[in-house]
Amino acid sequence: MIESLDDLVARIPDGAMLVVPPDYSGVAMAATRALAARGVRGLHLLASPSSGAQAEALIAAGCVATVEAAAITLGEFGAAPAFGAAVRDGRIRMLDSTCPAIHAALNAAEKGLPFIPLRGLIGSDVLRRRPDWKVIRNPFAETEDPIVLLPALNPDIALFHAAAADREGNVLIGRRRELAVLAHAARRTLVTVERVEPGCFFDREELIPGVLPSLYVTAIAHAPRGAWPLGFEDEYAADAEELRRHAAAPVPA
Repeated sequence: MIESLDDLVARIPDGAMLVVPPDYSGVAMAATRALAARGVRGLHLLASPSSGAQAEALIAAGCVATVEAAAITLGEFGAAPAFGAAVRDGRIRMLDSTCPAIHAALNAAEKGLPFIPLRGLIGSDVLRRRPDWKVIRNPFAETEDPIVLLPALNPDIALFHAAAADREGNVLIGRRRELAVLAHAARRTLVTVERVEPGCFFDREELIPGVLPSLYVTAIAHAPRGAWPLGFEDEYAADAEELRRHAAAPVPA
């Protein structure tokens, strides 16, 4: 289960729906660079619910055909130039979404549901641009009460970075329970970790609430500082100079 970084990203085929977390929640940047170097193509990149440096790197490398997200932004470092240029030039398809919609559709997948209702999209421009979202009448209401049905999002692969794995393949995600949702919803889950520890996390009662069981983990790669240049929890801060350089880099034609 614990393998090299190159072997890990070799598990991501062309055309896969790849779900990734936001910049603050354990982004596998080392794996992203290896994936871009491998030359994967045609990815459906699902940001849960947003992305920044990771989406920029994959789009700039020509790896992405579709982006589904509530936002793609470099935050304090500005707009995401490669993403913006790719949308304007028609090189990627953009599926606009919202944070609640993405979270809800992934929740549906982890529960084995084909769809899930969500109310807050009624009247929005986003809803008008998503023909795959259906508006129905609430069947339990006595008066007119429209509600939106969202199809479940079942990613082919979830990819994220975590603090540690044990030798049995359990992964310590701590308070980032949103990563567990990605793993539950996806068909396969690939994780890079700061370190691999002896023993079993489930033998340590204080860790159990923050452990993703190996049942939901396909493969793990040891990648110290694997979220750089993004920061990672209390392990290291973001490299602001490197992120600023990325934001100012020339956009590929």
